[in-house]
Amino acid sequence: MTSPATNDIILAERCGPTLVLTLNRPDKRNALETAMYILLEKHIDDALADPLIANLVLRGAGDFFCSGGDLRSLETRAALPVEERAALIQRLHDLVLKLKFCPKPVIAAIEGGAAGAGASLAFAADLIVAASGSYISMAYVKAGLVPDGGGSAFLAQALPHQLAAEIALFGGRLPIERFQQAGVVNRVVEPGTALQVALELGQQLAEGARASQSAILQLLDGPDQDAFRRQLDCEKQLMAVALGGAEAAEGIAAFKEKRTPRFPQPGSA
Repeated sequence: MTSPATNDIILAERCGPTLVLTLNRPDKRNALETAMYILLEKHIDDALADPLIANLVLRGAGDFFCSGGDLRSLETRAALPVEERAALIQRLHDLVLKLKFCPKPVIAAIEGGAAGAGASLAFAADLIVAASGSYISMAYVKAGLVPDGGGSAFLAQALPHQLAAEIALFGGRLPIERFQQAGVVNRVVEPGTALQVALELGQQLAEGARASQSAILQLLDGPDQDAFRRQLDCEKQLMAVALGGAEAAEGIAAFKEKRTPRFPQPGSA
């Protein structure tokens, strides 16, 4: 295992044939910010250019994978024109596309949980290893927002409509074991071992036929690409509008004030 290349918010570490990319904001449960998208994209591009790197692992520092977008930064974005909001959302979507259609296998290693855009990053991986007791949530609605990062597409693909609707409409948590039952999570492992198991899978892949693996990923992703890109565009537009609305203003304020939101209701005084 090589020493990590350190950046404040992203760590990149060579572990044999695998490049481990770590979201490194553990004090904020690895909440995402735009600079992280740009750095992750650069590391992925570097990995694709390096023939010694066979695959990638994406993980979060500490005991949580990723809590999604930082709502405090979203408050600042809400004041921007809708076109600028959409452009910032596109930064996330560019990263998700790069992960989902990466020609080298990507493995997500989840400890604790993955929420919002963090769940989307995990779903964009080819394989998911998750600690038992962890969960996935899409709680956008609690902040008066809608899923982005492909979250709606991933839920619709992974789960029956009614279960996907319940998660998205109520913003609750679904145990990782349920995603394993649905065939979305490949391994559920003991807490604290997700990275180790992900690296073992990476080693197995590295010992295999790498060109064939890349071709297989191209075939598996092929029928989905156009529809997925269209869904991302739809998410971007709806999220950009929602972020400037009264519901988002109340949802974000309630989050900051640690209270239950009181969303405006039609006909209320």
